[in-house]
Amino acid sequence: MGRKFSLGFILLFFVTLATGSIALADGETPPARDPKQPIDEAYTAKIRKYTTAPYFSSPLVDYLPASKTVPTPEVVLGDVAGAPGILPYAEDVYKYMRLLEKASPRVRVFSIGTTEEGREMIAVAVSSEANLKNLELNRQRLTKLADPRTIHLDDTEADNLVAESVPVYYITGTIHSPETGAPTALMELAYRLAVDESPYVRDIRDGVITLITPVVEVDGRDRMVDLYKWHLAHPKDFYPPLIYWGKYVAHDNNRDAMAMTLKLTQNVLNTYLGWNAQVLHDLHESVPYLYDNTVGDGPYNAWVDPILVDEWQMIGARNVADMSKFGMPGVFAHGDFDTWSPGYLMFLAAMHNGISRLYETFGNGGADTRERTLQPDEYARTWFRPNPPLPKTLWSQRNNNNYEETGLLTSLHYFNENKRLFLKNFYLKGKRSIQKPSAEGPAAYVLPADDPRASVQADLLRIMLKQHVEISRATNAFQVTLPVKKEKKASKATDTEEKPKPASPTTRDFPAGSYVIRMDQPYSRVADTLLDYQYWSPEDPQTTPYDDTAWTLGELFGVQVTRVTDAKVLSVPMEHVTELHASGGVNGEGSMFAIDNHAEPALASLRYRLKDASIDAAEEPFESGGHKFSRGTFLIHGVSRSGLDAAAKALGLQAIALATAPPIKTHPVRAPRIAYVHTWISTQTEGWWRLALDNLQIPYDYMSTQALGKIPDLNAKYDVILFPPVTGNANPNSIVQGTPTAWGNPLPWMNTPETPNLVGKNDSTPDMRPGLGWDGLAKLQSFVRNGGVLLTAMDTSQLAISTGLASGVTFSNSEKMKIVGSIVGTRLIDAASPIAYGYDEKVSAYCDNGPIFSVTSILGARRRHLGPEMKSRPTGRGTKDDPDFVIGRPASEIPEEPEKELWEAPQPTDDQRFNNPRVIPAANRARVILRFADSKDLLISGLVENGNDIAQHPAVLDVPSGSGHVVLFSINPVYRGETENTYSLVLNTLLNFDSLNAGRKDADQK
Repeated sequence: MGRKFSLGFILLFFVTLATGSIALADGETPPARDPKQPIDEAYTAKIRKYTTAPYFSSPLVDYLPASKTVPTPEVVLGDVAGAPGILPYAEDVYKYMRLLEKASPRVRVFSIGTTEEGREMIAVAVSSEANLKNLELNRQRLTKLADPRTIHLDDTEADNLVAESVPVYYITGTIHSPETGAPTALMELAYRLAVDESPYVRDIRDGVITLITPVVEVDGRDRMVDLYKWHLAHPKDFYPPLIYWGKYVAHDNNRDAMAMTLKLTQNVLNTYLGWNAQVLHDLHESVPYLYDNTVGDGPYNAWVDPILVDEWQMIGARNVADMSKFGMPGVFAHGDFDTWSPGYLMFLAAMHNGISRLYETFGNGGADTRERTLQPDEYARTWFRPNPPLPKTLWSQRNNNNYEETGLLTSLHYFNENKRLFLKNFYLKGKRSIQKPSAEGPAAYVLPADDPRASVQADLLRIMLKQHVEISRATNAFQVTLPVKKEKKASKATDTEEKPKPASPTTRDFPAGSYVIRMDQPYSRVADTLLDYQYWSPEDPQTTPYDDTAWTLGELFGVQVTRVTDAKVLSVPMEHVTELHASGGVNGEGSMFAIDNHAEPALASLRYRLKDASIDAAEEPFESGGHKFSRGTFLIHGVSRSGLDAAAKALGLQAIALATAPPIKTHPVRAPRIAYVHTWISTQTEGWWRLALDNLQIPYDYMSTQALGKIPDLNAKYDVILFPPVTGNANPNSIVQGTPTAWGNPLPWMNTPETPNLVGKNDSTPDMRPGLGWDGLAKLQSFVRNGGVLLTAMDTSQLAISTGLASGVTFSNSEKMKIVGSIVGTRLIDAASPIAYGYDEKVSAYCDNGPIFSVTSILGARRRHLGPEMKSRPTGRGTKDDPDFVIGRPASEIPEEPEKELWEAPQPTDDQRFNNPRVIPAANRARVILRFADSKDLLISGLVENGNDIAQHPAVLDVPSGSGHVVLFSINPVYRGETENTYSLVLNTLLNFDSLNAGRKDADQK
């Protein structure tokens, strides 16, 4: 009874706030409609009907102004924005925006590019007629503020430009396709900004250019609408999850702001910078009821300007204050989002001197009105959420739209009230970026012209160009002074010992043609962020990082990047670079051609381009014609010089003509037939692998685990099966069993009249629930035993180990270890393995709490003994290293136990070998290619806590099985377009699929 009374009192309080007067500061424009402007009575009535309680609305959105000439969203939707049962396709949203443009001089629509599947993306500009007529003049003013070098860093001139300029506030919606509310909210917001004559909205329209991309992930939006329509047609059935969003990735499309691999990211950044916008505000839906997570929690990204941090606090606090005055519950600006990673779409603004913002509102994953019951931590009152959401409520899409629009309107209004401040900050952040060399540093980053991985270096630099970073190239050789590295403290020297001398600065020489990324440029911040190292302390108060903790691109690409603090580098003669391509082609004379192997992914592209050429791999290093070549070098013949020259130039590879074939052992490098396998659990992580293969133009057959199990003879069709990580809480059992089929209904992923967009450039099935199945697993086992190669990573490696596909390997997971999207060190153990061709002894790799591999020589080995295992000699005579003795008998010779490293399989003793068929023959034991570094060397960038658990354990294994191989990765070698350094571990496996035993010392020891 008391609980009911309490809740009723709270609701009454909310209603009072929502309908009562709102306190205003002196001169503040009231957030209310213009009583002189009529409202659209029918539309307004539906807004109130579909809003489930008055406190889920505000005086800014509880009505719709009427217009005799401008159509409302109802003309396209058939109902009001946020109506139950209605989700528009992107094309419908665009249709409405173009109707607005046609009806109002206050609206302009621009096409900003297409998606990977060819669908259009748009940006809608809404502002006063005068502002839209002067777009080009305003753009020129903002360009000068964006690049203060154009006005010689003159603050007075900047103040004049600030006074004359109209700022641009860019809003993006529905990058995450299951978060469905933004398009209708943004349709209605555009109408309000164009039509509403209230002083509050007129202030925004006259003072700001609001730019809107209503649908960012267009491919995924259309698929999500398909699924929702299927749900409406089958209301009593479970409906399929959105397994594909875009062509390649799902939720990770909002982690692409570093490598810029996806078209949606490129299109948004180009639009943001093309308009010289000050704000990028991205709309999401996952938290009740509105969480301004830009403010979030620490640690903040170390490279953002403190001015931006202040702007986050200012706008976020005002947002919460204004919406709290309206009586809207559940609005807050602090939470568990740590604002560390620069991978989010909205962070494009933070890295380019703007203001990044992100809302999480409360969506229903469709347009149903549903009763929602929250978890205690969601409705608990806290210091940062004094007006929390309700524990249980009826929630509608209209409620969600009310929150989104109210939040945006209050933000836009506050931004307009303080636009001179924010425009001046925009200029100052650019100025401070240009002054970076003389302030916090560094002066530049240098990438040497003689880097052996030239094509990979070019790929990294192309990311910088996509980020609109200026790149220069030195026309002369030069030298820089490098800072003294701080050495670890040694033990105190005695009076008689000579004290060590302090280290002296070192220098480094760079050849002409080296690339210089100067830090005296407006977008130095993003280059500094992506090329520097990161350190997340294990003692940080934030114990659950929201995303990756490291992204040092030089390490992830495996190319040399030098952070230079010596300001003399800025005086080196250099020229601006606008296009990047590694030099390539054929040099020398001869009928055979050699391309040294430096683990460049372009080598795999070359193999597929030169389909008819004969290519062999050198199994040993060699010298020829004054050139040194490494193990794995491509030896090419059977192709014209001109054909190879064209291909090598296109790929940035250097080929050397040889007079004669080198006298070394070789094996053929073939273009394998690849089956690429995915599950119906998740296509999120494997999508990055598909994107990499497509970019490299490596063909494959894409199939589900279901389809694989139906192929009668896998070996007849394929040489290699790629089974990338699944993630999405997948485990060996769920990969095999799938989702239960004993209850429920089939979950189709097919194109039908109800769902015309589901199957684009991906896969289909009549029922997503079945997994690989035991028959499919048997097919995989047969494929490997008959000579095929199965390549797995992380959870699919766990599947292979758990089901006996990889004999002699076990895995474990550590509850203490915390390696959260970090860069770790690995060490090359078997350089003779074709998988390792092109790699040096130290290899940097991306790791995210990967499985901990161990190898053994005996299947199911278990040591039986009394008491704990003895790790040192027992108590007795002598020193620690002396043998003990037994009174009354001569000393016995103690057999020497072979030393074993942690990554190695122990050699079986004679006793263990005796009559023991479980001893694995040497030739069948797992071959360790890479191991994790020692604990002290494990962390390269990011967070490693309790890394001892995985240190020294195998990172990449090649396990013979019958006539084939299973290759296991604890790391994820292909991820987010950021890990090109480890791509070739996968590609080498592909190209050498039928020669993986090359260089194996025990290959004949059966």
